Amino acid sequence: MQRGRGDGRGPPGHVQPAGARAALEKAAGDPEALRRVAARWPAYLAAWAELAETADDPVSSYAFARVGYHRGLDALRRAGWKGSGLVRASRAENVGFLRSLEALRAAACAIGEDDEASRCELFLYQCDPDWQTALGT
Repeated sequence: MQRGRGDGRGPPGHVQPAGARAALEKAAGDPEALRRVAARWPAYLAAWAELAETADDPVSSYAFARVGYHRGLDALRRAGWKGSGLVRASRAENVGFLRSLEALRAAACAIGEDDEASRCELFLYQCDPDWQTALGT
């Protein structure tokens, strides 16, 4: 994850687990396989984001997204982020966090948690003003 200096030069805060990306790609479209990927590599944020984005109902989506969001905050803090500053989607190690945050925003909206949805959207813009374009939403 990117450091919170806002200049984009911070070192990555984590290394993607070996095999996790391939396993996630192979699991695409299979909810049980996606759950196995998240269970095998619980720190792999893309797995939680994928689970949230493909969940059958907004409550499950909300739960998966919240896990990805909180694990992402933990990873950002371990990387030296102090709670403010850019977390650009142009850095691959940030995408799982931002996808989880966007999924949390969407799920909160779907279950009527409008205040939380608004907070998530504001946080997305604070992290990366170009988040919608970068994430393709």
